[in-house]
Amino acid sequence: MNVPFLDLKAQYLSMRDELDSAMQQVINDTAFAGGPYVEKFEQEFAPYCQCSAAAGVSSGTNALHLALLALGIKPGDEVITAANTFIATAEAISHCGAIPVFADCDPKTYTLDPAAVEAAITEKTRAIIPVHLFGQTADMDAIMEIAQQHSLPVVEDACQAHGAEYKGQRAGSMGEIGCFSFYPGKNLGAYGDAGAVVSNNVELIDRVKMLRDHGSSRKYEHPMIGWTARMDGLQGAVLSVKLRHLETANQARHAHALRYKELLADCAEAALPFEAEGNRHVFHIFALCCDDRDALMKHLSEQGVGCGIHYPKPLHLQDAYAFLGKGPGSFPVAENCASKYVSLPMFPELTEEQIQYTANAVKSGLCGAK
Repeated sequence: MNVPFLDLKAQYLSMRDELDSAMQQVINDTAFAGGPYVEKFEQEFAPYCQCSAAAGVSSGTNALHLALLALGIKPGDEVITAANTFIATAEAISHCGAIPVFADCDPKTYTLDPAAVEAAITEKTRAIIPVHLFGQTADMDAIMEIAQQHSLPVVEDACQAHGAEYKGQRAGSMGEIGCFSFYPGKNLGAYGDAGAVVSNNVELIDRVKMLRDHGSSRKYEHPMIGWTARMDGLQGAVLSVKLRHLETANQARHAHALRYKELLADCAEAALPFEAEGNRHVFHIFALCCDDRDALMKHLSEQGVGCGIHYPKPLHLQDAYAFLGKGPGSFPVAENCASKYVSLPMFPELTEEQIQYTANAVKSGLCGAK
C-alpha cells in the first residue's frame, strides 16, 4: 500500500462541483485582483475566527509582514518569536527592518515557552509573535499576561491553526492581530498562495488593507507607501467554498490523530503529540518524536508511507540568521525536537486502512512490531 503524506486531489474531488462553479463564476465576472469574492471571504472568515474584521492578502508571510507594519514595527525594533517555526515568521520581522529575537519552546506542546519569552524582553522589544505550531495554540493566558505587563502587542502566527481554540477562543482572536496562511496544504488551503489578517481592531485591518494595495484606500490616492499584496479573486472564491467544509475537515483530522495515538500507544519509542488541557488541536501536522529519525523515515519510505520533517533546523541555526550569533545549544528544546520530529500522513480524507497501515509501519520501524 502507498499512503501519501498529503492528498490534495482527494480533497478537490470531495467538493469538485462547488469549487468548479465558484471558480467559473470569478472568471465569468472577470473579478481577478481583490474585488467582491475576496470581500465575501473576508466577511465570512472574520466571524469564523471570532473577530470583527479580516483582510485577505497574498500569502501568510505578507499577512505577518503587513500586520507588523500596521502596528508600527520599524527598523531596529526587536520582536520575540519561536526558534522552531518556518522561516516566514522571522522573515516578516526582518522585512520590517526589525530584529527577530528567538525563544525556546515548551518540551510537550512545542509552542513558545512563556518563561523564555519573558527572559528575552529588552528595552527594544516591541512585539511578541507566538506561533500556534502544528495546529495547537500557544499558552496564550501566560503570553498575554506578559505582553500586558510590558505593554507589548501580540501578533498571533496562526498560519497552521485554522479553527484551533484556546479555552474556547479561536486562534487569531486573542492577540492584537492574527495572521493566517492559506497555502494549499493548510487546513484551509487556497489553490495557490494566499493569506489573511484578522483582528477586533477594525482600524488595524483598515491599515492592512491600505498596505496591501500600494498604501491606498481610494484609487490613485496614496497616503502611505505600500505593497502589492492583494488576495486574488479566484483564491477568495475557493476559500469561501472550503471554509464551509473546514469544521468537518478539522473534526476528521482530530479523529485521525486520536486513532494514531490509540494504535501507537504501546510504542514507547515514539513520543506522540500532546494536546494541552483546554486546547482544541486541529492537527495541521501530526509530528511524533523518536531517537533515530533517519532510520524511521527510511523504513516508512520503503513501506510506501509518505512522511516529512517540520522543521529539521531551528531558525537560529539557519545561515540567514547566523548574524544573530546564536549557535548550537542556544535553544536546547527546539534543537532536540528538530533532530527527532517525524510528520506522519495527515489529511481529512485518510482512511482507517491507511491509518492502520501507517501505524504498523511506524511500529515495525521503531520497535520491530508488525
